[in-house]
Amino acid sequence: MYDYSYITSDYATTATEYAALGGALGALAGFAMMIMIIAGIIGILTIIANWKIFKKAGEAGWKSIIPIYNVVVLFKIAGLSPWCLLGYLAVIIPIVGPFITLGISICLMVNLAKAFGKDGGFAVGLILLNTIFIMILAFGSAEYQLNKKEDTKVVQE
Repeated sequence: MYDYSYITSDYATTATEYAALGGALGALAGFAMMIMIIAGIIGILTIIANWKIFKKAGEAGWKSIIPIYNVVVLFKIAGLSPWCLLGYLAVIIPIVGPFITLGISICLMVNLAKAFGKDGGFAVGLILLNTIFIMILAFGSAEYQLNKKEDTKVVQE
């Protein structure tokens, strides 16, 4: 007679493999959804903190949510030329481009810390844990210092 045991055996193995694959994909989808939710929360917190920082520096808060323009205003707040933004285009240069962009970002964070009267340690925090230190800058007692320096120069003259 005919032996059909190999058909049922292969089908059972295949069904088990598909079930395991479905479970793994479900777990992966759940993990991806959790990461997206966390990233969304961090993004919203960063937007709120940037809005507050812009307000502290005397700029309109809505400027913090306009792409590219928010970075131009952030350069201005940090006391840098807005033309430094063009340095971010260097990222297309092979090998050295990303390092140039990283250097500009580090310079921006250091000057932002100085603009609010913070030291180098705070600048390192802005570089490594940006969202946390942006929130500290926004909701803490730090005051924008660059306007005060300009005001005292006007009074002295």
